[in-house]
Amino acid sequence: MLIGVPREIKDRENRVALTPAGVKALVGAGHSVCVERDAGTGSGYTDDEYADAGAIPGEAAEAWAAELVVKIKEPLPAEYPYLAGQLLFTYLHLAGVDPALTQALRASGTTAIAYETVEDADGALPLLAPMSAVAGTMAVTMGGFYLARTQGGRGMLLGRVLGRRYGRVLVIGDGVVGRHAAAAALGMGARVSLATRHLEREGALRSAVGEGLEVIASAAEELAETAPAADLVIGAVLVKGARAPHVMSRAMVERMQPGSVIVDVSIDQGGCIETSRATSHSDPVYEACGVVHYCVTNMPGAYPRTSTQALTNATLPYVTRLAAQGLGALRADGGFARGVNVHDGEVRCAAVAEALDLPYAPFR
Repeated sequence: MLIGVPREIKDRENRVALTPAGVKALVGAGHSVCVERDAGTGSGYTDDEYADAGAIPGEAAEAWAAELVVKIKEPLPAEYPYLAGQLLFTYLHLAGVDPALTQALRASGTTAIAYETVEDADGALPLLAPMSAVAGTMAVTMGGFYLARTQGGRGMLLGRVLGRRYGRVLVIGDGVVGRHAAAAALGMGARVSLATRHLEREGALRSAVGEGLEVIASAAEELAETAPAADLVIGAVLVKGARAPHVMSRAMVERMQPGSVIVDVSIDQGGCIETSRATSHSDPVYEACGVVHYCVTNMPGAYPRTSTQALTNATLPYVTRLAAQGLGALRADGGFARGVNVHDGEVRCAAVAEALDLPYAPFR
């Protein structure tokens, strides 16, 4: 099969869908891989490295003309004309982005497979997990940066000073993002509360994240009580494939301290805080209700070398199966098939269909 790897055009998106090592593995399996020129530059991979791995250099149109196109982020409007019935494997987040993308995918006949809804045998999300881990750790880094008075924050350092803990962090959600964020904040020395819908996991969460972690219920009453004292709130709510629910209202945000910070990692799926709206790496923050909001929709793109390597490690086995078997790879694996969001002009993910008020048709 011919596999295409276009260069990402989303704002400051420096990741690339395959490393040279990933290309080499696919070429070694008998496939052809067309990598758009400069696709790997932001991640530190040169065109020569891809050529040495056996890739065919090309322009955007040539990479998109492949039978299987592998990307990082959802196609942007400038890329819609390239959609032409191919297999597309990437992060889509259709419930949280412009509905025009879903319509473009349906009209083109493209089979769109979303990394974020592929499941493994245990129902976990193996292709979302590596970027969730990066984003969770990064949320604390970005939150701490914007808490600096020089960046518009309230001037509270997250960490220990002469053995005493400073700064309060509230993490909402106990998934991969939430656990990594809580561990990073706790490791820095902040006081950390982790909100979960499953209080029965309290012991396991403390064991995984660290001693000193406060575990609270992810209920409106608890959040309303905890958020006003937080210097940093990290939104880490995920409902598979669906638009994120607003777990923090504008009224809760209004009660937060002036200059405190919100990092809404759920923004790819629409955001879990009522005052959140999507931002970019070029213009990452805004102020609402006196609180600094960081809501960048492609956070891991800021650390592309790590992110590209981690994501390729996760996606390569799936790409290999798609290249060898096409749609047969999906039909043979129910968890992989849950990644199909659009096929043959129909929405195949129930959560996406519900979020966009469109008809749903199961993939078969």
